[in-house]
Amino acid sequence: MFTGIITDVGRVKAAEMRGDTRFVIETSYDPDTIALGASIACSGCCLTVVEKGRDGARNWFAVDASAETLGCTTLGTWKPGTPVNLERALKAGDELGGHIVSGHVDGVGTIVDMRPEGDSVRFTFEAPEPLRKFIASKGSVTIDGTSLTVNEVEDVRVGANEKRARFGVNIIPHTQAVTTWGQAEVGNSVNLEIDMLARYVARLAEKD
Repeated sequence: MFTGIITDVGRVKAAEMRGDTRFVIETSYDPDTIALGASIACSGCCLTVVEKGRDGARNWFAVDASAETLGCTTLGTWKPGTPVNLERALKAGDELGGHIVSGHVDGVGTIVDMRPEGDSVRFTFEAPEPLRKFIASKGSVTIDGTSLTVNEVEDVRVGANEKRARFGVNIIPHTQAVTTWGQAEVGNSVNLEIDMLARYVARLAEKD
């Protein structure tokens, strides 16, 4: 489990095609404090550490991503140099600064607009139709591993039969500085995880 509070911005050092894809990610985390088998959220996707080490002054860890993971997240577009939001797993007694995040990506969204609003940047995202009912004004959503609060949400029609959720969030200067959001651009794809509470409320509301 995670909280959506990013603690490091890593960078993809290598992407090795094997049976699965192995990503080597440079990080400021001390590899001596990372256990093999530990979970690290990488831009919102919970991945298992399978190797770790140092190359000179550079620390790194490696994770494997299956074809299913590559197809359901933005990881299929990662290449050397790609910046990655990182968060280590929540420990008992840690401060819960964001909201409960599982690290299981529910879908891929798109940045459709960015504009200054005070000192912040107002981002507008479009979420795929299956996630539309789970996104609510003033609710929580995890985007590329970052816990964010939805300002407003509206349904937009795509074609004759499909609707998508278009929603906005404000990202403050501090968050832009310590995450990948300072490098974001309109058109970028993002990993989305809906609020766990919203998931279960929707399930309970379903009719038999």
